[in-house]
Parts: sequence; C-alpha cells; structure tokens
Amino acid sequence: MPFLTAALAGVIFGIGLLLSGMASPVKVLGFLDLTGHWDPSLAMVMAGAIAIGVVGFAFAKRQTHSLLKLPMELPRATAIDRRLIIGSALFGIGWGLAGVCPGPGLVSLAMGIPQAIIFVAAMLAGMQLSGFIQKRLRFK
Repeated sequence: MPFLTAALAGVIFGIGLLLSGMASPVKVLGFLDLTGHWDPSLAMVMAGAIAIGVVGFAFAKRQTHSLLKLPMELPRATAIDRRLIIGSALFGIGWGLAGVCPGPGLVSLAMGIPQAIIFVAAMLAGMQLSGFIQKRLRFK
C-alpha cells in the first residue's frame, strides 16, 4: 500500500507540475529572468505550495504515525551548514542554467522529451559525484 500511495502522490505531483508550468524550462527561465521579461506567475505557484506545506507540516508535527499507520519521519536537521549552502547554491545554479529541477526533469523524461534524458543522466551523475565527494572530504 505505501508504494501505491507514493506512486499516486507522484502522479498527482507530476500533473501539478505540468498544469502550473513548472515543467516548462521556458516558463521557469522567464521567472528567473529578473532583468528581462520577468514572468511572476510561478511565484504564485510557489506561494501556494508553501502555504499548503506549512499547513501539512503543522499537522504532521503533531502526529506519531502517518495516515497509512507508518511511523512519522520528519526531517530533524535545522542547522544552516556548509553542506546546505553548497548544495543550495549548486541546485540554484543548475536550475538557472537548465530551467529544470529534479521533479520536472523526471516528468519530462516520462513524457519522452529527448532533452530530459541528458538532464536526468547529468542529475544522476551529479548525485553519484556528490556522494563520492562527501565520502572523500568527510562532510558531515
């Protein structure tokens, strides 16, 4: 049952990305272009997602188990450390260069968009490289 629930949530998330325009690199790059033809519409999408997330996390924090009766496992880290700053910077740079982040990249791959193959391959390679660097430099 947890797999089916996760799959359903992923499909709903993917549909939301498509309907909101978040899976369109042109739309995303328009949002990130503050000095040119800025498109603020994705700010409303993000504001809506944040509002729903705030309500959802407030509810989840008071629970010991999920709706599927599984133990509630929320993130515990609260520190702003070197790993968070470097990871956020790399994510932002990649998002700005490609106009795609992981969720929309996977949606584009599922839709059969050829450029998504390159993006997802680079994303997976970056994840592997990140793991290697963290082990090598002993980031904690």
